[in-house]
Parts: sequence; structure tokens; C-alpha cells
Amino acid sequence: MPKLYEYFGLIVLFYANEHEPVHVHGKCQGREARAELLVVNGAVVEIRYAATPGRPPLTPQELRYFEEVVSARADDIVAKWIDFFVLHKPVRAEHITRRLK
Repeated sequence: MPKLYEYFGLIVLFYANEHEPVHVHGKCQGREARAELLVVNGAVVEIRYAATPGRPPLTPQELRYFEEVVSARADDIVAKWIDFFVLHKPVRAEHITRRLK
């Protein structure tokens, strides 16, 4: 379960057995959401956020943090997806201590 970012208590990660489309999960104290990144010709053109079935949803503030980090780091998330799932390289987690917005 590669962790990508930690942002104000929110953990953004891939599950190790993921599948396309490119997406990440945001978790905080047992609550979870998912962000799907739509990529066209190598560029992120849309991000879709949704609750994760079977898990309690993120609080409104946690969801705002999740949206902030995913939108600010969308291209990096796609690069890390390729590194981890296509090239089988390890990814390094980043602890973000300042607001991205």
C-alpha cells in the first residue's frame, strides 16, 4: 500500500493491487474517498471524486484537503502511478506541512 502524501492528517495512497483508471484513495481515521484522474494524451483533464463503497466518507474538511492535494499534485500522481504499476519502481511518500491552496 504505497503512501504518496500525508496532508494535515489525511493519507493519500494507492492500494498495491490497483487497476486502471488512474486513481488514489484518501484516508483519515477509517474514513475514505477516491479520486479518479482522467488522462488524455498524457494530461490530466478531469478529476472525479467519490465515496469509497463500504467505508465511511471523509468529513467535509477532510474532503477539501483531499481535493486540494489531488488537484495540486495530479501530474505527480500520474507519474507515481506509472512508476509503481508500470515500471515497478518504489515511490516515495511526501509529508506536506503547508497549505497547497
